[in-house]
Amino acid sequence: MKPKVYLETTIPSYLAARPSRDLVRAAHQQTTCEWWERCRSEYDVFISQVVVRECQGGNAEAAAKRLSLIDSLPLLEETEETLTLATAIFTQIRLPDRAAVDALHIAIATVHGMNYLLTWNCTHIANASLRSQIELICRENGYEPPIICTPEELLQGENEHEY
Repeated sequence: MKPKVYLETTIPSYLAARPSRDLVRAAHQQTTCEWWERCRSEYDVFISQVVVRECQGGNAEAAAKRLSLIDSLPLLEETEETLTLATAIFTQIRLPDRAAVDALHIAIATVHGMNYLLTWNCTHIANASLRSQIELICRENGYEPPIICTPEELLQGENEHEY
């Protein structure tokens, strides 16, 4: 059985974006493309309607490209359980209002038993200073949290198997 990965919206966004002039962002885009091409088949990859909604926003041409990347991926449902957990994460960590959707991504991945949540959102999701709080809240609510990581981290794990 393959490990299960939930893709947060930054992943299709980086895959579909024009190459950035910002060196760090360009490196993240390249790493995301490398993971997508080389490693994606090693995982069962999922998204949610939240990802679809976010991918629909912005420039119509870019939105169409993002949506085409994810159109064949299975959707995880938003449920009463995911909303309850998202609310707990949001309120207990005291995230800013704009980060409510980030708590929902975490909750959806957690409630549906994903092994990994893949993201470049290092402000409210893949944030080392929040990780222990997120994990504790998930466990207090009866769930085992996914490993929250970037494509770079999963790619490094794949590269280790080559040696």
